[in-house]
Amino acid sequence: ITVLQMLNLLQHFEISDLEPNSAEHLHLLIEAKKLAYEDRARYYADPEFADVPVEWLISKDYAAERVDLIDPRRASRSVRPGDPELDSDTIYMTAADKDGNMISLIQSIYSQWGSAIVPDGAGFAMHNRGVSYSLESEHPNRLEPHKRPFHTIIPAFVTENGAPLLSFGVMGGSFQPQGHSQVLMHMLDFGMSPQQAGDMPRIEHFGSSQPATGLAEGGGSVAFERGFADEVKVALAQMGHQISGEPRAEGGYQAIWRTDDPRVYFGGSDPRKDGGAFGY
Repeated sequence: ITVLQMLNLLQHFEISDLEPNSAEHLHLLIEAKKLAYEDRARYYADPEFADVPVEWLISKDYAAERVDLIDPRRASRSVRPGDPELDSDTIYMTAADKDGNMISLIQSIYSQWGSAIVPDGAGFAMHNRGVSYSLESEHPNRLEPHKRPFHTIIPAFVTENGAPLLSFGVMGGSFQPQGHSQVLMHMLDFGMSPQQAGDMPRIEHFGSSQPATGLAEGGGSVAFERGFADEVKVALAQMGHQISGEPRAEGGYQAIWRTDDPRVYFGGSDPRKDGGAFGY
């Protein structure tokens, strides 16, 4: 949902007219992330227990309302969730076969060692996603029996006219919607191959509200991988973004792009993590 919200917002800008990873490109990405993450923290929860307005959150009309909050030249300092109409360590793998079938799979126990509980005779550790519940009694993601906790994992597909085009995933906990949006922009807007998109340096914005914690204050900060020009960081700082000076690696990514011939695919594998793209 978060990825779709970010992309709906970014569709209002001519991304393909910008330079990849330019200050203007990254500024729009950061601002779209801020808006989408506020909604994520406010509304995402188990739909069996809360009225999650999914259709409205990912609608074009809602994005058209929210996009006016993005100033193309200045970073926002205070972001709040929208008001939709309420009506009711990770691994990633993708595979495709000669008949055009594709799968997208992601698995995680969340924190290191998860809950550190291994059921007798099972051989695996149970996750600790329960840390994402809120203890606020009125929060839609509040702790309740038999309720699924908020989670961050996204096994993704891109379709074209209802047919599968791209299966992909980006590991990295809360970073995933940001990573998804960046690699998709590189492929769909800038015409890069799956591998080129995975090789591009990434940013991560910190400071949005989280599903189990309080509201964010201020505009957060932006961390950069190595590979960004200093003038890009300076330009973003002039727009009002807080720049983090510590370089870091962001996410881990795998992808398969389907062609018109189901026997021919293009693969990409992230150099940041173990893994590879193989065909046989």
